[in-house]
Amino acid sequence: MESSDLLVDGLGRVNQLVHRVLEDLPFEMLNTMPSKDTNSIGWLLWHLTRVHDHHLSDLEGEPQIWTSQKIYTHFAMEGNENETGNGHTLEQVKAFFAPNGASLSGYNDAVFSRTKKYLEGLNSSALERVLNEPQYDPMPTIGVRLISVLSDNTQHVGQALFVRGMLQGFGWRG
Repeated sequence: MESSDLLVDGLGRVNQLVHRVLEDLPFEMLNTMPSKDTNSIGWLLWHLTRVHDHHLSDLEGEPQIWTSQKIYTHFAMEGNENETGNGHTLEQVKAFFAPNGASLSGYNDAVFSRTKKYLEGLNSSALERVLNEPQYDPMPTIGVRLISVLSDNTQHVGQALFVRGMLQGFGWRG
């Protein structure tokens, strides 16, 4: 088994969990923050997909799905390729609005599909290629960048599952 196969499996599990979070989720829960300073399910799933899209696009040297397929219009946002949610203020998180779960799952599916195609062409030696990013010491490899995406995605999909559980545990009535 190639290392890239492991990455596809790990990111595929994240994709499955995105669908699990959204399955039968009442619309009202999607953008609800369970406390005044907790991210919503919609924001968490958008953010993890944006980071994934951003980093994969950078590795491929291709436009992001966010802009090339005008996904940003579904979220009433601008097509800023650097807008991934990193550094968002509480006000920005509160202002975020996911119109529905299908927009989030569809975007995540598209990014995951593109990732699988990208990884098909990579063997272990390709994953060891060092990226020209002197702001990091040591500079990361393609494999390290992809593990970073997997780690970030895993954390955020877990948070989204937790938020869903919190909301349902509060006796959500919609």
